[in-house]
Amino acid sequence: MTTGKDGDGVRVESGKHIRAILLLPVIVTLVIPALLTRLTAPARLGWPLPSPWLLLLSLLGCLLMGTGIAILVHTIRLLALRGQGTLAPWDPTLKLVVQSVYRHVRNPMISGVLAILLGEALLLGSLAVLGWFTLFLVVNLVYMPLVEERALERRFGTEYARYRENVPAWIPRLRPWDTDSPPGKDGELPQRCQNGRLD
Repeated sequence: MTTGKDGDGVRVESGKHIRAILLLPVIVTLVIPALLTRLTAPARLGWPLPSPWLLLLSLLGCLLMGTGIAILVHTIRLLALRGQGTLAPWDPTLKLVVQSVYRHVRNPMISGVLAILLGEALLLGSLAVLGWFTLFLVVNLVYMPLVEERALERRFGTEYARYRENVPAWIPRLRPWDTDSPPGKDGELPQRCQNGRLD
């Protein structure tokens, strides 16, 4: 296992991160879609559509996959360097991460994975992968508020409760949350966010 230091001098174990990445996002975004595609349909690119639509969906699929990968890499790095932990529930962060993309949305990593899966479904023209995307979305819509958010509130207390109150779960806010704003306020645009909805 190798370790390194980030810009803040925090030691980071790369072995833990590699295991977590191989066990979670790689299985969800590569292994399962590959198995589904292999078992359900012959390999092909795109949906059986006329050329302009096929090209458009393929480009959209590539754009979604690229965006999802960028978000995933960025959030894994933030969790390692700022949170001092991994994306895995068995090795969670020691600190609550509320920097960068986490100031816009509470679940950017899941959003990144969903973008990758939807992009794969569009690019491969696979109903099975589209079904896997839908199942993954539904599971996370249930799991996050019932399990993960409760665990985060137990671990981080009022710090997480304030974060959850100001940052939506799924639909990103346009302006980043000002972490220095007084509780219940958000600079010039006060808004209360609960369970991913603006109240």
